[in-house]
Amino acid sequence: MPRPTGPTNTILKDLIKDIRTHGYKDKSGFLLRLAELLEKPTRRKAEVNLSKLNRVCKENEVVVVPGKVLDGLLNKPLTVAAINFSYKAKVNIEKAGGKVLTIKELIHKDSKGSNVRIIT
Repeated sequence: MPRPTGPTNTILKDLIKDIRTHGYKDKSGFLLRLAELLEKPTRRKAEVNLSKLNRVCKENEVVVVPGKVLDGLLNKPLTVAAINFSYKAKVNIEKAGGKVLTIKELIHKDSKGSNVRIIT
């Protein structure tokens, strides 16, 4: 019998359940897609450098990374939500004038996901 895949972290499981509940209630494709990306196994989750965010994002944009944000060069203010951040990534985001959020904080601020990009 195959072993089940997906998150084993109970906090992450609760977050996915919460996002799915809001997604179905609000009929939000954004939230349902985000829940789907968060359910991936750890080895397939996104790991995004700040340099990539600097290249693909516009100034003052709100982005969500369904994985970990790693250190890099960032010279524009962004609001970034992710599961996990490296220490230097947090420092560099705040130094550039941006904000660091958890995904749960982002969902409670903007449950429709309007003007939010998913970066993988």
